[in-house]
Amino acid sequence: MEDAIVLYPSPAIGHLISMVELGKLLLTHHPSLSINILITTAPYTGAGSTTPYINHVSATTPSITFHHLPTISLPPNFTSSPHHETLTFEVLRLNNPNIHQALQSISKNYTVRALIFDFFCAPALTVAAEFGIPGYYFFTSGAACLGGFLYFPTTHRNTTKSFKDLNTNLYIPSLPPIPAADMPKPMLERTDKVYDCFLDASIEMPKSAGIIVNTFESLEKRAIEVITDGLCVPDGPTPPLYCIGPLIAADDQRGGGGGGEVKLICHALKVYGC
Repeated sequence: MEDAIVLYPSPAIGHLISMVELGKLLLTHHPSLSINILITTAPYTGAGSTTPYINHVSATTPSITFHHLPTISLPPNFTSSPHHETLTFEVLRLNNPNIHQALQSISKNYTVRALIFDFFCAPALTVAAEFGIPGYYFFTSGAACLGGFLYFPTTHRNTTKSFKDLNTNLYIPSLPPIPAADMPKPMLERTDKVYDCFLDASIEMPKSAGIIVNTFESLEKRAIEVITDGLCVPDGPTPPLYCIGPLIAADDQRGGGGGGEVKLICHALKVYGC
């Protein structure tokens, strides 16, 4: 059977565009591959319509196939969190049976070589393991930001208050000292459910077969070094890091980025002169 790679992005349009660009990059080096992208319906408004974009990619890149997964319904009052990321994490957690079914279906016609998913899709790592398929994270921000998330479990253990209540700097190996209040907004309140979601996803990341990151060595040399040297995961092994950036969206289509991630990147650039 032909070889296939399965890509699993978060539902927002920006995440989908990033995954499509990764798929195109894979096809550039391995044109015989079949790229299968799993599509999840966003659990909130404002995620952006993906239909026109999917239709365009399907028409121009026939080696990329999209699989629309069944819609996950959440209770109307599922959470009181003000962060839409909470809904995203929960939908993607409940999505695992659909991921299992999709991999089972694709495996009937292809040999699936890897499942690649973004940060929010961390629960899919267990599904990949069930099939004996390597599971890789695709981290669309830079290495400095990635190091912040890899080190997040350690930061959590070393603090007892919410970041918003800490009038101090945090010391993260891949970043210069950063004011605690400049951490990503959904992570500022320790008692918010979304904080636990980010923490769980950060704990799972080192268990993957590798992390694909949208950067390159000459841009973030020091951040890449401290990650590969294991300084961001001091209590266990660090998976291989694959720097494949910069990925540039075709037709000037750009994905959105979180404000917190932008802050982390800005702190890195101030110190490392990138």
